[in-house]
Amino acid sequence: MNPAASARGFTLVEMLVVLLIMGLFVGLVSVIARPDERGLLQVEAERLAQLLDLAATESRLSGKVIGWTTDGSGYRFWRPAQDLGWTEIRDNDLLRARTLPQGMAITNMRVENMRPQGAMRLEFTPYSPTLSFTIEMSYGAAHYSVAATPMGEVRVLPNGIKTNDELALW
Repeated sequence: MNPAASARGFTLVEMLVVLLIMGLFVGLVSVIARPDERGLLQVEAERLAQLLDLAATESRLSGKVIGWTTDGSGYRFWRPAQDLGWTEIRDNDLLRARTLPQGMAITNMRVENMRPQGAMRLEFTPYSPTLSFTIEMSYGAAHYSVAATPMGEVRVLPNGIKTNDELALW
């Protein structure tokens, strides 16, 4: 036998099988690596809950008021200014302005079980009791709520709990 004739390459079927296996593997890795809507929303809700808890704690420790506002697609923290206005907190990396991922939104807020009349806004004051609030977030079909009790505990709630009345069941 001729040595050149016995050295064969890969057949077309073998190449297609290898490409199919590689395609399945890449698809599986991309699905695993990319979090689903619910997971991404939960991470952002947990972040917001921790930052609101931090703002309340910092207000009590510093003796200064800290405000929080949202436009639905992001949120900011504020301090009272000398001229009776508010200035955005820019010198604290944790309480900096944040933009939510594309498609995620803060959709509703209740303070003491009432909807705010104007912009969605919270104020953390050092010498008054903590108000209970619920902030609802959505991303696609997923929904989470960030809620605080009058005791100052801030948590991420499952979809079923919507009102501050039910927070006493924690």
